Amino acid sequence: MIRCQIVTVLCPLSEEGNTLFNAGDMQGALCFYTKALKFSDSQAESAVLHRNRSACYLKLEDYTKAEADASKALDVDPGDVKARFRRAQALQKLGRLNEAFLDAQRCAQMEPTNNTFKEMLRLLGAQSQKKSVQMSSTDARVQQMFSLLLDPLAQPSDRQKAAQNLVVLSREEAGAEQIFRNDGVKLIQSLLGSKQEEVVLSALRTLVGLCTGHQSRTMAIVNELGMEQLCGVMGSGASAVSLAACHLLQVMFEALTEGMKREIRGKDEAILPEPSRELRSMLRHLVEMMPASSVSGPGRDSAINLLVKQVPRKSQRNPDNSLTLWVIDQGLKKILEVAGTVPEMSEGPPLTDNSHMSCSVLLSKLYDDLKSDAERENFNKLCEEYVQRHFGRPGLESKLRAIQTVSVLLQGPSDVGNRTLEMSGMMDAVISLCASEVVCHQQVAVEALIHAAGKAKRASFITANGVALLKDLYKKSENDQIRVRALVGLCKLGSAGGTDFSMKQFAEGSTLKLAKQCRKWLCNESLPPTSRRWAIEGLAYLTFDADVKEDLVEDRNALQAMFQLAKSEDKTVLFAVGSTLVNCTNSYDVDKPDPQMVELAKYAKQHVPEEHPKDAHSFVEKRLMKLLEAGVVSALVCMGKQESPALTETCRECIARVFLALVERQEDRGTVVAQGGGKALLPLVSESTDVGKTKAAQALAKITITSNPEIAFPGERIYEVVRPLVSLLTLDCSLLQNFESLMALTNLAGISERLRQKIIKEKAVPKVEGYMFEEHELVRAAATECMCNLVLSTEVQQLYVATGNDRLKLLVLYSGEEDERLRKAAAGTLAMLTAEQPELCARIPGTTSHWLEILQALLLSDSLELRHRGVVVILNLMQAEKSLAETLMESEALEILSVLAKSTEQSPISRAAQHCLDKAIEYGIIKKPEEGGEGNEP
Repeated sequence: MIRCQIVTVLCPLSEEGNTLFNAGDMQGALCFYTKALKFSDSQAESAVLHRNRSACYLKLEDYTKAEADASKALDVDPGDVKARFRRAQALQKLGRLNEAFLDAQRCAQMEPTNNTFKEMLRLLGAQSQKKSVQMSSTDARVQQMFSLLLDPLAQPSDRQKAAQNLVVLSREEAGAEQIFRNDGVKLIQSLLGSKQEEVVLSALRTLVGLCTGHQSRTMAIVNELGMEQLCGVMGSGASAVSLAACHLLQVMFEALTEGMKREIRGKDEAILPEPSRELRSMLRHLVEMMPASSVSGPGRDSAINLLVKQVPRKSQRNPDNSLTLWVIDQGLKKILEVAGTVPEMSEGPPLTDNSHMSCSVLLSKLYDDLKSDAERENFNKLCEEYVQRHFGRPGLESKLRAIQTVSVLLQGPSDVGNRTLEMSGMMDAVISLCASEVVCHQQVAVEALIHAAGKAKRASFITANGVALLKDLYKKSENDQIRVRALVGLCKLGSAGGTDFSMKQFAEGSTLKLAKQCRKWLCNESLPPTSRRWAIEGLAYLTFDADVKEDLVEDRNALQAMFQLAKSEDKTVLFAVGSTLVNCTNSYDVDKPDPQMVELAKYAKQHVPEEHPKDAHSFVEKRLMKLLEAGVVSALVCMGKQESPALTETCRECIARVFLALVERQEDRGTVVAQGGGKALLPLVSESTDVGKTKAAQALAKITITSNPEIAFPGERIYEVVRPLVSLLTLDCSLLQNFESLMALTNLAGISERLRQKIIKEKAVPKVEGYMFEEHELVRAAATECMCNLVLSTEVQQLYVATGNDRLKLLVLYSGEEDERLRKAAAGTLAMLTAEQPELCARIPGTTSHWLEILQALLLSDSLELRHRGVVVILNLMQAEKSLAETLMESEALEILSVLAKSTEQSPISRAAQHCLDKAIEYGIIKKPEEGGEGNEP
């Protein structure tokens, strides 16, 4: 069998790459080979380096690059059998079986006796035949579906079933290719015009199957259907159709952007044009949908959602924010037009309850993606000009549009919102309109007032000038929608002190009265959902007060009403529910002040924050139990599934924080998992703020420590848990998070070799080794336990076999430490290593002069587990080399083993001890004992 051996090139960089490759560090080897290529001036050397790099890419499962590098090596030397074999392996993984077969056939011709090449030829032949049969079968099924769909006499139910079958076929590569080649896109185009919603949905889902992960098909489909038609379908009135079209466009974006990142070589380069033109066309159509009156509310929300996902950079490290600048230049005014629309007025495009929140998120994302002060100043200027233009016009409707725009900006890029709010006359207009007799005018003004109260200086201004007005509206207005908004304004001002018990804005008991009214409105199902959502907004502010938290968790009806709203189509409620739950569970971060600094602050007569007595741990624990009983987990699971700009990274962070609080108690983890909490946490570790990702990962770690991971994360889901756990092994995380991650990884590493390989692939082994040196004894022991399970993998064993490191010495020394947990882990690792890699046995005497004392101490330990580990290590040493057996038998180990072997109970320890003595007898070191007599000395 061909092994991935690396040929040495006369270059230090290449030699270093070879060393790292043999040690299993593929990324490190890749880096050195790439550097060596830059300095190589010989075609032959470059060919070898490309071949070596191809081997690294194969190990890293990047088969496209593996094929490319192997091809470069073959361009120089077509007779390089190793490069050709590596290319065949890569082509096989890429599904290009015919090409792989030709390469494997050439390898077999060059080396006819090589069994590896023969086996690969046999396997590729079987795979090609299976694919051919499958393609033939698929072609017949596709033709059958097409015949039904094109038959005007077919029953509607049969046509609908045929459309659904096309969806299933499109999800298989063979089916997708057959649909595409048989001119299926034109048929699907005709289905998009159907009056049957189910048929249109099936057509869209079939297109999703055709486009997923396939750049060339996606470009052809975009050009054939046209963005105008696709956006038209998304802008239709039906919510389900709009969401399906949105999902299709999302898949198209991903296929095109991934295609731009992929390296394209040879013939493909000429076939596939640059997809940037299609991407710009798609974005232009989405921007043009913003103010169009023909587009439905759900369709507009879908367009905003796509812009949120596709335009801003995924990573701030990427210097290119040209898409954001293009959207701001081409579409900011169009977005602001949606933001400034007051639904109750006749002018403006149709909106949903979620549209303003979606606009806030998009504007915030665009602003955050700007790189320089000049870019931010331009954004500010464009927003100010838009607001000023409407605010300066005669007529009340224009002023309301300006105020509504400011309100949306305050919820999004708040710095921009505050600048527009400071424009001359704006705040006065807001306060005067609060007293308007027209309900929709009052509503816009009160909402602006509430959002303006977010900043400290605005809060103090409104406390001085607007509290009386809000109280008056709350008490005297006959419209509940105005009253609930006025109530939220008062709630927001009343919570200005946050969790600081000593900073009360209102008189004692006022916040409890406000909260009681919020709960009353929340439970009133006769009120419209928007008004009930505002009641949750009020609770989100008031639950900074622990008295309010206690009252809320005792009100089962209010909790369930809140959870039902969280599961509803009103996405704007998500952040308010998340914030309320974070407050109730105390899962926000609290910096505990240093006691000495507190005393100094008191002495200097400075304000010192005080914790509410009901925020103590015992109260929080009871609140968590009440929330679990009320069904908080199912609400969080539904919240995390929402496809909406309102589910921002900050909102996801709130969900992650609450989940972490819910799994704090070991006895509650089973309940959280049973209700879908484990599955819901997985997306949060990749789609949240940095803090949210860490919180979600820690919650996963807690679940993995105490639950059976195979039950908590069934099937392939268990492999998704590894990466977030490894992400906790950094200095940025706390020692508790490090410890919990190590414990969880220990559990996973003990399940299967495939999981161990996943852990190794995520570069966890060097991190685990680093924590084996940690000063904290629990973390050090947990890391050693994790290593104990990881050494079941041959790759990790080879790290200990490699010369020039102290890994083995560390295990021997730890086996003699006082910490029993650490000793068990180290001795267990040593027992497995010496059994699997006998060559390590001869190295143990060279690790430390105290090695014999350490092993004897294990044999004499009071712990049966330590004693068993010790006797297994000694048995492995004796079986490895006679000289080691002689050294052990000349020590006190012989007497100890004799005593252990004579134990009346036939335990694993006594049996292993007897095996040691039997081995010594076999070597002739000691004599076989006389029957009925004592054993002889050597």
